[in-house]
Amino acid sequence: MRLLHSGKFSDKKILLIDKNAKNTNDRTWCFWEDGAGFFENIVYKKWDTVSFFGDDFTKDLQIAPYQYKMIRGADFYNYCFTEIKKHSNVEIVQASVQSWQYENDDIVFIIDDNRYTLRNEKTEIFNSFYTPDEPHSDKTITLLQHFKGWLIETAKPSFTPDRATLMDFRVHQQHGTTFAYVLPFSETKALVEYTLFTKQLLAKEKYDIELGNYMRTILEVSDYTILDEEFGVIPMTNKRFSFNGKGRQIGTAGGQTKASTGYTFQFIQKQSAQIAASLLQNIALDSLSFSSPARFRFYDNTLLDILYNNTLPGKKIFSQLFKKNNPQSILRFLDNESSLPEELKIISSLPAWPFLKAAMRQL
Repeated sequence: MRLLHSGKFSDKKILLIDKNAKNTNDRTWCFWEDGAGFFENIVYKKWDTVSFFGDDFTKDLQIAPYQYKMIRGADFYNYCFTEIKKHSNVEIVQASVQSWQYENDDIVFIIDDNRYTLRNEKTEIFNSFYTPDEPHSDKTITLLQHFKGWLIETAKPSFTPDRATLMDFRVHQQHGTTFAYVLPFSETKALVEYTLFTKQLLAKEKYDIELGNYMRTILEVSDYTILDEEFGVIPMTNKRFSFNGKGRQIGTAGGQTKASTGYTFQFIQKQSAQIAASLLQNIALDSLSFSSPARFRFYDNTLLDILYNNTLPGKKIFSQLFKKNNPQSILRFLDNESSLPEELKIISSLPAWPFLKAAMRQL
């Protein structure tokens, strides 16, 4: 989309391969942003206020100049493909890429059991397909962020449309770090998500049971209709990723998922913008690096270590963060855009001993 938006690539052929048609509302992206972003005109809903619920801390947080925004998958796909189809130099292939490799001056793809060849000269391959692998050592740790969401409509007013619930830790923590969040569109319509940071997924029916319990016991809503559902899994890992390798690795496959939180959407936007700008300026892509500054990687790995080993409950960590720091500093910190003084204040607000031990393990 950024390449097409520039108007500078009409003489280049672009091949987009995806195994899915991308014509359903299969996911939702939520993120905070300061000002209008690249996809601003398809933001479905945005909030200036977000709520945090913990055992000993509950507060409505004013996050200006940030806004918490939501983009629906269906709107994103429709917007992108409507634009893409205006450009005859872009070809879309719906198929499954089983493998690909370089062979002399060619690039050979095996797509749906068929062999296709592209000339390698001046061809760039961008791969966003993430493949989980076995840990390379006992120092590689991986958690799964997994979530089930219901789009619901209630029989009577049940939500406050101008306030989103960012984290609700009033759910039980039997499986590990677990919270819910609520994105209200009106007084009777909202997306309700049940989210966990754990080593294994739950049984499929368990997500529905827990969502039902949350609706009934926490939100105190029993008369509702489920209009739609979504489910997702995001890797949270201290594994090192590289942009350069067999092709260019982008998105989660290129390390754009934040290890300690699973946040991905805005990191992908930063990476995409930098790649597009480099191509426009004829900057060699080999020179690009998308690794976070070393100190943020260290922060992420330390928190991931604590969550993985369950040395401190996740709900206590996030409660302390939001209780003792202003939300803007936390959001900058989670975006890897905070200053060192802000980071020192945030770190000092957390229990020292568990973080010190985890930090030493990561060092």
